[in-house]
Amino acid sequence: MRKNIVLILAFVSFLVAEPYVSEHIIKQIEARYGAFAKNRFVYLNKVMAQAQAKSEKEQLRIINDFYNSVRYRSDMKNYKVKDYWATPIEFLARDHGDCEDYVIAKYFALKQLGVDTKKLYFTYVKSTKFKQPHMVLTYFETPTSVPLVLDNTNYKIFPASQRSDLIPIYNFNGENLYIAQKSGYGKAVTFTKSYKKWDDLLEKIRRNQI
Repeated sequence: MRKNIVLILAFVSFLVAEPYVSEHIIKQIEARYGAFAKNRFVYLNKVMAQAQAKSEKEQLRIINDFYNSVRYRSDMKNYKVKDYWATPIEFLARDHGDCEDYVIAKYFALKQLGVDTKKLYFTYVKSTKFKQPHMVLTYFETPTSVPLVLDNTNYKIFPASQRSDLIPIYNFNGENLYIAQKSGYGKAVTFTKSYKKWDDLLEKIRRNQI
């Protein structure tokens, strides 16, 4: 009986859980970007709710697929600056972004779903296919695992060892910076918490910048 009560309470708690993007923010998004933008966030909330009960690997796939449906556009065309890190709200509201924006949106969605951020890294790479710098989100099941690569240019998730088109440079998240290696984190290097783009991004997210 006690076990049944616990399960019922857990189910009710899931039903009344706050959506990933609040109704208040969605109304602001609609006012600025229109009904199509609003609908994208309504759908995002449904995707997040459905992903909550899935395994961690399935959550990676769901979130990767969702955000890869957003169209690519350079920062210069989108924001009139060379390098701009958009919030997940800005990215989806505009329905355009560059590689960093895909990574940021995926990172924070997976964090919200409960994936340990110690497993998630922004990874700078060189793309031999496009002959330019690129960023992907990497997922390390353990610190010594070959990471999985969530990429906006190759929609299927592969282990880094199978992405010969990517040359890793370094990994970072809000806590650490490492020289990247396909077999693991790599060698730790000096990292200051005042990394400006990261700090600016967190401040924009705190203010729900749209």
